[in-house]
Amino acid sequence: MSDQEEVFATLVEIREEPTALYKILKIANLVSGGGEAKQAISEGYVSLNGEVETQKRKKIYAGDLIYFNEQYLHIAIAGETEGNEVVEETQFATEYEASAQPNVNNKAPASKAKKTRKPISF
Repeated sequence: MSDQEEVFATLVEIREEPTALYKILKIANLVSGGGEAKQAISEGYVSLNGEVETQKRKKIYAGDLIYFNEQYLHIAIAGETEGNEVVEETQFATEYEASAQPNVNNKAPASKAKKTRKPISF
């Protein structure tokens, strides 16, 4: 078995690298503005590649993994996303619910409406 944990992340496409960390949080709509993004980073709420990052203008490159507010973001250059696996939110939610709780009532989990996500670029 491998020691790596499987993580489901939202893909964020950027046009050029490097890009400042606070801009990624704004682009992904995880914060309402740049000031909020900078404050969250400086207070240690953001992790970059598994380590807490407090530099607001930390340079982010394709392949980096950002964790903020219980959500993972995977950074990629626009147009170079061929190797990424796409998992529908309803499929992931169903698998997660099934593994987290035993199905006592033997009812099928309710399916959610599919959310469409657009590639993010700037």
